Amino acid sequence: MPWYLYLAFKQLFPSGRKVSFFLVLSVVGVSLGVCLLVVVLSVMNGFQKEIRDKIVETQGDIRVEAGAVIYDYDGLMETISGVEFRQEKVIQAVSPYAYGFVMVQNKNVPVFPQIRGVDVTLEEEIVPFEKFMKSGTIEDLDDDSVIISSGLARKIGAFRGDVLEVVSPLIMEKFKQDEIMLPRELRIVGVFETGWTVIDNNTLFCTLSLMQEFYGLEDGVHGITVRLMEGYEEKVDLIAAEINHTLSLQDGLPLGVKAFSWLDLNRDFLFVLQLEKSVMFFLLLFIVLVSAFAITSTLLITVMRKTKEIGLLGAMGATPGGLIACFTLQGFIIGVAGTLFGIAFALIALAYRNEIVKFVAGIFNKEETLIRFYQFTHLPADYRQEDFVIIIICAIVVSTLAGLIPAFRASRLKPASALRSE
Repeated sequence: MPWYLYLAFKQLFPSGRKVSFFLVLSVVGVSLGVCLLVVVLSVMNGFQKEIRDKIVETQGDIRVEAGAVIYDYDGLMETISGVEFRQEKVIQAVSPYAYGFVMVQNKNVPVFPQIRGVDVTLEEEIVPFEKFMKSGTIEDLDDDSVIISSGLARKIGAFRGDVLEVVSPLIMEKFKQDEIMLPRELRIVGVFETGWTVIDNNTLFCTLSLMQEFYGLEDGVHGITVRLMEGYEEKVDLIAAEINHTLSLQDGLPLGVKAFSWLDLNRDFLFVLQLEKSVMFFLLLFIVLVSAFAITSTLLITVMRKTKEIGLLGAMGATPGGLIACFTLQGFIIGVAGTLFGIAFALIALAYRNEIVKFVAGIFNKEETLIRFYQFTHLPADYRQEDFVIIIICAIVVSTLAGLIPAFRASRLKPASALRSE
């Protein structure tokens, strides 16, 4: 074993003691920084993945819209279904939809939820209703019924089998024309819950024909939802571009018809999430930097206290490079140990994250805060290899560099001057 490596271990693990107090404090400091970085980045990744999954599951991979009502949508659906990507079939299913807002009243409690009209047969291939339904089935949906989200049902005190009064926004237009449009009475045939409160708190599903009646669309729709085959999700932008290219070659299509991937439709929101993650990484990295300064200070004190010993090593032939290696190795060892412990603590914390959050929220009576502000009923987490690699490299490099200042100071000591030091 090289002398500088032996001396580095001797400094960290003095004779007569299993471990030095300096080592414990330094490792704990690095561990806390690494632990917080892993936890925060994993949770942010979890939010991104959860949002992506919910968007795709409930809204499809791609939407084709024209900015106006699309009437000849059968031909458009046929064109989209035949789109290929690199000579491979990539479109699994397409389904027309219409959407908007209505006023809903139950037991004199009014709300204004989003309502989505779908072709029941085709929509089953787009949205996994069997996964989300808490009661009832999508097959029960007809022109005299709706499916309601769980949060909306709780808000207005509605249950499966209840009858809702639904008022179309066309009521004012009809009134201007001296016509009367009465509210429709629709029966609740199912309750669904996705786990994403953006949808669960404010959504109704009805048949496409009923939605066309509510908005006076006649035989038109607002758009086409596209579901990609499994394995092509990561190429959604390229496939959307291919659909746009195919549509540009067709005649007789509605003016301005265009395909938008789920990334296009939510790009600003996803950018904010990524920015949040980057800012959190930058801020939490300062914990590791503070630990590095503590390592530097302690090693500088060691150099001051052991000036004679360093001078003796120089007199015995120790090179400046060896002295630098001795102190930087101490920082490296602290960085490796702190990183390993930090990752271990983070994985344990993430494994029990929901229990920890519920316990802390329960203490402050803020159990609904997570749901209200972050739109999820649980705390998601997603482990990404690249994040672990970045955190490990940053922690070890910063800890190693923390030993450079005391290392250079030790290497510049002259043996004769050091031996005369008091």
